[in-house]
Formats: sequence, C-alpha cells, structure tokens
Amino acid sequence: MSDRLPGFSTLAVHAGAQPDPTTGARATPIYQTTSFVFNDADHAASLFGLQAFGNIYTRIGNPTNAVLEERVAALEGGTAALAVASGHAAQVVVLQQLLQPGDEFIAARKLYGGSINQFTHAFKSFGWNVVWADPDDIASFERAVTPRTKAIFIESIANPAGSITDIEAISTVARKAGVPLIVDNTLASPYLIRPIDHGADIVVHSLTKFLGGHGNSLGGIIVDAGTFDWSSGGKYPMLSEPRPEYHGIRLQETFGNFAFAIACRVLGLRDLGPALSPFNAFMILTGIETLPLRMQKHCDNAKAVAEFLAGHPAVSTVNYAGLASDKYNQLARKYAPKGAGAVFTFSLKGGYDAGVSLVSKLQLFSHLANVGDTRSLVIHPASTTHSQLDDAAKIKSGAGPDVVRLSIGIEDKEDLIADLEQALA
Repeated sequence: MSDRLPGFSTLAVHAGAQPDPTTGARATPIYQTTSFVFNDADHAASLFGLQAFGNIYTRIGNPTNAVLEERVAALEGGTAALAVASGHAAQVVVLQQLLQPGDEFIAARKLYGGSINQFTHAFKSFGWNVVWADPDDIASFERAVTPRTKAIFIESIANPAGSITDIEAISTVARKAGVPLIVDNTLASPYLIRPIDHGADIVVHSLTKFLGGHGNSLGGIIVDAGTFDWSSGGKYPMLSEPRPEYHGIRLQETFGNFAFAIACRVLGLRDLGPALSPFNAFMILTGIETLPLRMQKHCDNAKAVAEFLAGHPAVSTVNYAGLASDKYNQLARKYAPKGAGAVFTFSLKGGYDAGVSLVSKLQLFSHLANVGDTRSLVIHPASTTHSQLDDAAKIKSGAGPDVVRLSIGIEDKEDLIADLEQALA
C-alpha cells in the first residue's frame, strides 16, 4: 500500500489484522486458549518483567483481543488500547490507575444510569468520591475542582437523552486543573466523534453497543490518547512511581505515550481480572467491519423518526440533537457533522403511564435494556435503567417519568415510523 493514511472504512476492516501466518486464514482466528508456551526460561522472565511484549495468559492478553485493541485505537486516533469484559469494567480499570482512597473525580450529571449508580454507590467501597457537574454549565466543572480531583469523566453523546457534550470546553477545564479528561464515546462511536481530536486523554467504550453493533457480545475498551504527562506533579503514583511488582519500573518513564494503556493491563486487568473472551473479541471485530455503514444508516433513520415524533400530537418534546430546533444542534454540527447518533428520548403528554403503555404496544421495536443494536430498541428509563434514582435525579439525568428512550436500528425507516404510529394511536 502507498504511504497515504488509510481512511476510516479501511481501518474498520483492516487495522490490526493480518492473514494468520500458520494457516493463511484471512479472518482473525479465535485464539481460545488460557495460556501460551514460552520459548525458554529467559523468554518467560522477560515477559513477566515487562522487558518484552508477548502472550502469557489470556487474562492479561490474547492475540484475538490484540487485533481488536489495535483496531479501536486506530479508529479513535489513540496510541494503544486495552479490551476488557464490559464498559463498566473499563471504567473500574481506568479509575483504579488514577485514584487513591479519598480522591475525587468529577462526572457530568448526564450519564448512563448504570454509570451514575456505579459512581455513586459501588465506588464508595474503594474510597473514590464522585462530584457531579452540569455539562450545560461548563463553570460547574471549574467550581467542582479541588486538590483531591484526579480526573473528569463525561459522555460525548449522553445516554439516554442524546445530548451533545462540549468536549473542548471541558478539556480546557481539565488542562487547567492538571487532570486527564475521560470520555465515554459509546453512543457516538469514532465514526461520528473522535474525542481525542477535541482534547480527551482517555476514551472508553461499551463495545457491546455500536462498535459490536449486533447485540450478541459483551465487551469494553480503554483507549490511551498518549497526551497526558503522568509524571507531572506526582498526582499519579501508579504511573510515575517505581512499581514494586515489576522490579521498580516507572511505567511513564519506560512506556512513554502508551504508559496508561500498559498500566491498565499490567496493574488493572492482571489483578482485577475482567478479561474479555476471545470469542467475544472475534464477534465485536466482525461488527466493527461494518461500523461506518451501520452508523450512517442509524443516524439517517434516527433523524427521520425524530422528525415524525416531533409532529405527533401525543408527544410533548423530542430530544434529538439532529433536529434544527434542538438546543444541542449547534454542538452536533460542530462535533458530529455526519449525524447526531441513534439514541434519543421523547416525552409523552400522558406521563409515566403513557410511557409504560407505549413500550408494551410496539411490535417492531424490542423492549429491552440495551442500545446500539442493528434492531430498533425501546425502553422507559424511569421504570428500568434509572429506577434507582429519585424523581429529581431522574429529571436531571434526562430520564424523567414521561421520557421514552429509543435506539434506532437499521431497518427501513418507514416501518419504524409505522410501528410508532400504531402504538401511539
């Protein structure tokens, strides 16, 4: 191939992959093995001492997973990546490298309900404290910064409302505070938004959603942008200080601009153990090959459905950044010019009861707790994904009692509109 940089669609098919050297298989094989044979004792010692790269044990790394990691890193414009068992696992592994007991991280209030729950409750047992900020009020992030702040966490397109976050503005706050910006890019995928291009230092995904795209495999991934100086100020000892389990290696000093990805692998994945199955990695890789085609169809369909709902008498509001009337439309034009995503919410005039009724009457839409499938999906967040929150918190997160969330698939848009029309009737 020439020296030209491959385009996005080419990377989605080819990045990280080569024909299998032993068999000639063109598709990436599923290396369904727990462990790998060493060449000799010296080879084994060099692998365990981080003096050489290679395979040891599938909990730490696997050749199938490695192709997935390299492909997503290429699509996101990062230096390296680490695949793990789920999006939630990715968040745990990332923050374990950054936070000590008593430390804080700032998170945008508009997040997936499961992340709100994880940050608010589960992380307390680690001594990690979340401080909430309003993504519509950038100054609220500045006010939330304290000497204990170690990171800022946002979603590029927020779940469930589909609102667009001003990544560049919040990255400026993070730079000023001397902390990394973590962006969950699940709903956008790198096809629509590449957060690293806008100042993100770390990107996470639930691979389960649009990257895998077919609702058949769980997975998560962490992408290292290679942009943050982990040795500055002594805030991040996991990366800047000698690691006793690796004979005093300083990860930042040794691995440079992919030190964070290495730390997540050798300090997080190795010890916490949320390994991704090679079979799931294979399934997700297959899904990524059609990501550009699927995401464009998702977005085109979503805009058509949102326009239909915006004109329906039973609907009070539609929250879709792709509509010219939406408050996030200007941010969508800036960050996601190819489309505002496929997940959005709308409110019904009949309130909570109307939302519950609607999901039971839809026939083509599947009522389940997921997004990013080829199939169109529906859920009433207040009674499911956000049910652990009180009404005030539900409204703040974009999941009020009257709200219904749609994840628009790649079916014919006319059929999706017809299904909504009969259910609303």
